[in-house]
Amino acid sequence: MTVITLGPEGTFSHELALRLKSDTIVLEPTIHSIFASVAAENGDGIVPIENSEAGGVGETLDGLLRYSLFITGEMYMPIHHNLASLVPRDKIRVIYAHPQTHEQCSGFLEIMEVPVIHTSSNAASAIEAKKTPNAGAILSVSAAAIYHMPVIVEHVENNPENTTRFVRIAKHPGPGCRSGKCSILIDPDTDRAGLLYDLLGVFAKRKINLTRIESRPSKRGMGKYVFFLDYAISGPADEALRELEAITAVRNLGCYPRIGVPP
Repeated sequence: MTVITLGPEGTFSHELALRLKSDTIVLEPTIHSIFASVAAENGDGIVPIENSEAGGVGETLDGLLRYSLFITGEMYMPIHHNLASLVPRDKIRVIYAHPQTHEQCSGFLEIMEVPVIHTSSNAASAIEAKKTPNAGAILSVSAAAIYHMPVIVEHVENNPENTTRFVRIAKHPGPGCRSGKCSILIDPDTDRAGLLYDLLGVFAKRKINLTRIESRPSKRGMGKYVFFLDYAISGPADEALRELEAITAVRNLGCYPRIGVPP
């Protein structure tokens, strides 16, 4: 199987694809380009969708909104960040970090009291830091090794339990499963009092466990939102979806299992 994920080499997405022993790994420069490549049926994609510290990944949610693709699996990966540099800590005058990485390491970066420049990936942080005098980068251990940057401070993440949830995306839905999650996209065509209460109520009265809900701008103007919902696979779920579809527009993003990640 060809897996398309975020590059260059040394990103957490690339590390995950390696751990899953993918047959062929294609690295794309942005999450948007991963979605476009999967939509063109060049392979399946692996993208981060949420982090325990920084929350949802906007680019991935926007990709699910824009492209008619499906989620076919989810994976959880512990995330540990490190400060790497070619100079000692007291000589660092700027630090490169991905925006999500910045959020996950905000406490440490505030203590450093140097400017933080955002990059497109952790690997890109390493590349930029190597080109800039007196620079550091927030990296994984594997990225630091790939780009030959010494780690000078380990585990700079805010929370030692820091975890990112990734999803596998595909042009076609998966075969289905009896346990796991389902994801849907709700796009309300009206704005009225009690709408969200009604939407969630179809699950609550059937005791279906909602594991995640997140709003995202619909791109159609201020105050217009879509909602991403994940729920545990349950017997009454089909009935709940039929009731939900009578209230508003719903797009099924797929039902899928959790995939174990080898250490």
